Amino acid sequence: MATPPLPDTFIYFAYGSNMSTARLRARTPSCRPLRRATLARHDLRFHKRSTKDGTGKCDVLHTEIENDAVIGVLFEIACRDKAALDRAEGLGNGYNEKTVVVVDDNGEKAEALTYYADTDAITPSLLPTKEYKQYVVDGAEEHGISTEYVTAKIRSIATCD
Repeated sequence: MATPPLPDTFIYFAYGSNMSTARLRARTPSCRPLRRATLARHDLRFHKRSTKDGTGKCDVLHTEIENDAVIGVLFEIACRDKAALDRAEGLGNGYNEKTVVVVDDNGEKAEALTYYADTDAITPSLLPTKEYKQYVVDGAEEHGISTEYVTAKIRSIATCD
C-alpha cells in the first residue's frame, strides 16, 4: 500500500465538496492533498439530505457493480483535526465513516477514511444547490480529475435554488 500516514496523521478520501483544498483546509487546517484515487464498486450520488437546508449532498453509495467507481482525492490530515472533520461531515448525524481501499493513478492501493450517508438520511429525489455542486466541480478540476468523469458524474446533475 502506498503512502502510509505519518505519525499522528490519517489519510482521508474526499469525493464531494471536500475535494476543494480551500474548503477542506477551512475545516482541517493541517490537510495536505496527496493524489487522485478511485473507489471501486461505489457510485457518486447527491442523495444525502442536508440537515441544514434539506438539499442533496454527496454520498459514495456501495453498489457491488464492477464498473461503478468514484474518483476523489486523498488528503493527509493531522489527527488533531479529526473531530473538526467529523463535525463538518455530520458524523452520527446523517453520515457514518468507514475505511476503504482506493487505487491511485499509478495502480497503488491505499487505505483511507471516508464518510458515507446513513440509509435514514437518503432521499433519491434530492438535488444539490448550485453553490454546493460548484464546490464539487472546482475540487475535481483543481486535482485534475478527468473532464469525462466531471461531466458525467457532477456537471450532469440538476440543481435546486
